[in-house]
Amino acid sequence: MYSLQELQKIANELRIDIIKALHAANSGHPGGSLSAIDILTYLFFNEIKRTKENALDPNRDRFVLSKGHGVPALYAVFARIGLISQDELMNLRQLGSRIQGHPSFQDLPYLEASSGSLGQGLSIAVGMAMAGKLDKKDYRVYCMIGDGETQEGQIWEAFLSAPKFKLDNLCVILDYNKSQIDGFIKDVLDIEPYINKLKAFNWHTLEIDGHDFEQIKSAFDKAKTFKEKPTIIVAHTIKGKSVSFMEDKNEWHGKAPNDKETELAIKELEKLIK
Repeated sequence: MYSLQELQKIANELRIDIIKALHAANSGHPGGSLSAIDILTYLFFNEIKRTKENALDPNRDRFVLSKGHGVPALYAVFARIGLISQDELMNLRQLGSRIQGHPSFQDLPYLEASSGSLGQGLSIAVGMAMAGKLDKKDYRVYCMIGDGETQEGQIWEAFLSAPKFKLDNLCVILDYNKSQIDGFIKDVLDIEPYINKLKAFNWHTLEIDGHDFEQIKSAFDKAKTFKEKPTIIVAHTIKGKSVSFMEDKNEWHGKAPNDKETELAIKELEKLIK
């Protein structure tokens, strides 16, 4: 187990790796990758404890990244834990690369599912959780969704079905950075009151600061104690977190930093690493 201070340091180091990979690709999604990385860091290092040795174990905990455009963050985690190399991380979005711009299970089997067509990953996760119940397995299924994709109808079908089947082995994390490609969520199609809607759908709900590791730990600990219902952790995050000129700037939803911006971002992040 890593201390919360160690995880914070790792997360900021991974932010640098994300920036470098996006710069090398000259395309991709920095905003949603930087908002999600603290949660992914805790999840992979302290919760499901993924290693190269257990990455394909049939009894492993599963993780589905439904907001597939945030996959640079997941690739950075994979490189850190040895599922891919640091050199391969720089092949992001290249023709023939295993690390495509959205998760491709066919190219990289360490991914649990191909995703990125918004709204579909949660349904896949529900199916995995149902399979776990039917097979009487103890593994848990984690799924990260984006706030923009919550506007998709298929998400709400999955929200309806998971409580019906009492999938208490399913934990959903909403990366709630309040912004999508076309603007702020509240202006495009507001999803509030989100917590009330999920409670009405019979979910256990938790609400946290998605960049506070103590709150992240507490939420995942509590999620494992809830029975008979699935859990959703609504994680309030900041798009472009920890790079000053990207934070809460919607233009950084899907744009790679240039040479100067990359240098500036890395300098800012290096100051956060002690």
